[in-house]
Amino acid sequence: MGHGKRILVIEDDPSIAELVRDYLEVDGFEVVLCGDGLRGIERIRAGGHDLILLDLMLPGIDGFEVLRLAREVTDAPILVVSARREDIDKIRGFSLGADDYVAKPFSPGELVARVKAHLAKLERLKTRYGEPETPRSLTVRGLEVQVEARRVFVHGQEIALAQKEFDLLLYLLRHPNRVFSRDELFERVWGQDARGDAGTVTVHIARIREKIETHPEDAQYIETVWGAGYRFRA
Repeated sequence: MGHGKRILVIEDDPSIAELVRDYLEVDGFEVVLCGDGLRGIERIRAGGHDLILLDLMLPGIDGFEVLRLAREVTDAPILVVSARREDIDKIRGFSLGADDYVAKPFSPGELVARVKAHLAKLERLKTRYGEPETPRSLTVRGLEVQVEARRVFVHGQEIALAQKEFDLLLYLLRHPNRVFSRDELFERVWGQDARGDAGTVTVHIARIREKIETHPEDAQYIETVWGAGYRFRA
C-alpha cells in the first residue's frame, strides 16, 4: 500500500524516529525524518508529503505551533504522536487540525495501521466526492475567485484567505444554493469524517464573512440556514 506515498516524521527522539521509519519502510513508504519544529514546518511548506506524523514536544517551536502553521498550507492528514496524554492536549490538537492522536508509548504496528487507514480514507473521499469541472475564475455579484491562482477579490480588491478558508469558500461556490450541514462541510472540505469537530466550520465561516462581506451580520454570500447549515447564495 505504501508505494509512492511519502511520510514526514517530525520527532526529536532519534530512536523513536528511526523505529517509525523502519516500520513504515517495510510497508513500502518513503520516509523523511525531521528533528525539530522549525525545520519541520519548512519541510511542510516545501510540500510533497502525503501524511505527517508530528510529535508535540519539539525543540525550536512546539508541535502545536507546527500544527497550526501546517494547516495554513497543507491538507495532508496529520497524526499527532505524543507522550502528552491529557484530554486538554488532545482537544487542542484536534481543534488545530490534527486527524488523529496517538499516545506514547505506542505499538509501531498499530501506528502503521493508522497511517494506512487515514490514507485509504482520503482516497475513498476523493473518489466519492470528486469535484466537478470548474472554470479558472468564478464571479458572483462582485466576488471573484480565481481557482488556479487561489486568489479572491471583492469588487476588485484582493482579499487574503487562509488555505482552509479558501477551500471552504470554493466548495460552497461550486455548489451554489445547496444547503450543507456543518458535518458535511467538515467531511468534504477537511477530507475526513467529522468527529465532533464540525464547530471548526462555524469558525471558518465567520472568518470568511469578516473578510468578504460588507456587513458580516447580514451576509449576502454565505447564508446560515437555521437548523440545517450553510449555503452560498448565487
